[in-house]
Amino acid sequence: MGRRKKIRNLLGILKDKASLIKAAISINRQLSSINVAVLRATTHNPSSPPSENCIAAVLALGHSSRTTSCACIVALMDRLHATHSAPVALKCLFTAHNIATNGSFILKDQLSFYPSSGGQNFLNLSDFRDESDADTWELSSWVRWYAAVVEQNLIVSRSLGYYYSPRGKEFDNNKLSLLLSSELLGEIDVLVDHVERTCDAPENLNLQRNNLVYEVVTMVGEDYRLVQRELFVRLKEIEDRMESLSSSELTRLLSALKRLEECREKLVALFVNRRKNVVFWDLIRQMTTKLVEMKEKREQKKLEWKKSTNESNRFWNPFVESGPIVSVSVGNVMAHGWA
Repeated sequence: MGRRKKIRNLLGILKDKASLIKAAISINRQLSSINVAVLRATTHNPSSPPSENCIAAVLALGHSSRTTSCACIVALMDRLHATHSAPVALKCLFTAHNIATNGSFILKDQLSFYPSSGGQNFLNLSDFRDESDADTWELSSWVRWYAAVVEQNLIVSRSLGYYYSPRGKEFDNNKLSLLLSSELLGEIDVLVDHVERTCDAPENLNLQRNNLVYEVVTMVGEDYRLVQRELFVRLKEIEDRMESLSSSELTRLLSALKRLEECREKLVALFVNRRKNVVFWDLIRQMTTKLVEMKEKREQKKLEWKKSTNESNRFWNPFVESGPIVSVSVGNVMAHGWA
């Protein structure tokens, strides 16, 4: 098995060199430089993540024209969809994730609106399998998970109306206060979706033996921290409106909070060395308790109103006798009436 792995790694190195030579001798110099940058960031090396210089070279393409940015995303997606190698696919996703997080607006824009093709996953990797050996088979599960997470990252950005990142703009509390409760709940739902995608990580959490997977999880952890921040401010805003929410909106909010609580243990296992946000989870617990109490009170009031309405109907009904019948003589005709 060790010999086969060494041969496969050697073949991967040869493939990378051949691809780089082919890209370098291209007549179109601009396209050549784009392809070379993408290839260097997405080699077949099974454990090493792309270097900072390789990622920086790809991100630098976003500071040129829209045409160059578009060609960069096309080259990256072509590389992703053409490969059967789990390490290459994971590095393509890692590069795309860096674009979504640290890229220029024009590069993010091109990535966000890349046309979908096949399946529900915009990255089309839900069926990805690298059957070369047990290690690549295991790594394939990380590829499928990571594709869903990166996709959800883009979905969240489109929903919020801006690309969130560590260096992104701070949220505008005044803008949140102008949102309808239904709009606010919609944003909360899509953020919770992101948390759920994150905690769907493969069960094999032995990250230290593969530096590539470790870097992937580290970057996803940064996303999760940002999503927590975005969720926190929206939950605080909706908490102030809870009394005015309809019963269906209360149910929707309670469902979102329960979904978050169900993710907590898996998130702790995935980000074992991360600082735990106690304030965030305390808010969820307090809001859940308050929501349950509010729903119970509303149900009790509804039952009491229904009971009182039924009681009122028992004491008054226009179609029921309200007194004894009396007879009145009119000429030779006896008339009957209600007393």
